[in-house]
Amino acid sequence: MAFELVFIPSPGIGHLRSTVELAKQLVNSNDLLSITIIIIPHSSGKDAGSDSIASLFTAARDRLRYITISVAEKQTGDSLPAQFYIKNQIPQVREAVAKLLDGSPSSRLAGFVVDMFCTSMVDLANEFGVPSYMVYTSNATFLGITLHLQSMLDEEKYDVSELDDSVSELEFPCLTRPYPVKCLPYIFASKQWLPFFLDQARNFRKMKGILVNTVAELEPHALRLFSSGGGDGHLPQAYPVGPVLHLENGTNDSTDEKRLEILSWLDEQPEKSVLFLCFGSMGGFNEEQTREIATALDRSGHRFVWSLRRASPDILKEPPGDYTNLEEVLPEGFLDRTSERGKIIGWAPQVAVLAKPAIGGFVTHCGWNSMLESLWFGVPMVTWPLYAEQKVNAFQIVEELGLAVEIKRFFRGDLLAGEMETVTAADVERAIRIVMEKESDVRTRVKEMSEKCHVALMDGGSSKAALRKFIQDVIENVVA
Repeated sequence: MAFELVFIPSPGIGHLRSTVELAKQLVNSNDLLSITIIIIPHSSGKDAGSDSIASLFTAARDRLRYITISVAEKQTGDSLPAQFYIKNQIPQVREAVAKLLDGSPSSRLAGFVVDMFCTSMVDLANEFGVPSYMVYTSNATFLGITLHLQSMLDEEKYDVSELDDSVSELEFPCLTRPYPVKCLPYIFASKQWLPFFLDQARNFRKMKGILVNTVAELEPHALRLFSSGGGDGHLPQAYPVGPVLHLENGTNDSTDEKRLEILSWLDEQPEKSVLFLCFGSMGGFNEEQTREIATALDRSGHRFVWSLRRASPDILKEPPGDYTNLEEVLPEGFLDRTSERGKIIGWAPQVAVLAKPAIGGFVTHCGWNSMLESLWFGVPMVTWPLYAEQKVNAFQIVEELGLAVEIKRFFRGDLLAGEMETVTAADVERAIRIVMEKESDVRTRVKEMSEKCHVALMDGGSSKAALRKFIQDVIENVVA
């Protein structure tokens, strides 16, 4: 008997890339398994073209397919909030799954695998009489914190968005040390965002299992919480199957002349001599912060590649843009003084840059995928969290794991809140000098963890074993 899984990723090419990578690993691990990915177009209408989507599947087996649905008609007024937009697509997804099953009478539907932002599809899976599983693209620690905060509110009426200065730390079962309240992400401190994330957490508990983009050796303490059902049996099984990374075109993913020039320049630099600064698709800085960073780079004397973007006034409505005249933004003479040892670019091919042996340190916004890429290539990090769960990621990677250097102990502000504290050149320079040390303890630990991440994906590795355990559990749930 053949078994069919239906994957439902969040809209957007980034989510789709990681979904396809995970789906490829699954179908390559079991010949009885087929996967269909249902693509929901982005609400903005700004999607990757059909050629870009098709290219993700070119190396895939016949047992991996995709269906792009037509979105439901927009409701009146402004565009729907993300969670309601996904829920609004249930009729179209229902129709697509029904047609899929009619066309595959020899396959048995084994379950839905939904993105962490598509948990409203659980009700649809129930209609088809199959379990729901979830792909969690962040880490087990943040998953544990989210679930614990939801439990605190529902069972103890403890609302973290109402905390005052009398509470300085919180205890979370997924962490080995107290978590500073000052480091709580804005999404938990905000009355606007907290209900959304706690509703998500309630849906997480409905899952039969959760595929987490992490490695058992990276987060053993947090994952132990899920292996025991959270102590009360109320948490789903977690499968640490990471790192799930899109690396195939990592060294040749750009035809842009400027980007190719930078990659060629990196090939000429000494090993571990270049600092890379890159802050994700939504990370940008105002002119004041840009000058502070430039001053730090100037004083440090280190080679660098800097992905510099102009801050967006509202990252939920528009991404950062490029500065049109760098000389007006940067300190006087900076470009001349650093012309031989530094390169500035707008959007950067991050994987291709991190893969270069010349890269010796990475200043990152602490997006989880970026941190996994850095670990994969053995590059120590400087943490500069900007929004979403990134303060948690920074705390974990610095305080819990010792795999990065912090710029500041506590960051105030968040791009989602529309306000950021200016970090001084002195703080940035100090972190740069520490992370670029050739024989530092951080660099040694990162190298060791990088090796563990590679081994995890090999036969006999922990992530490979978790992947096979997931497939086994899926099949057993169907035939039981």
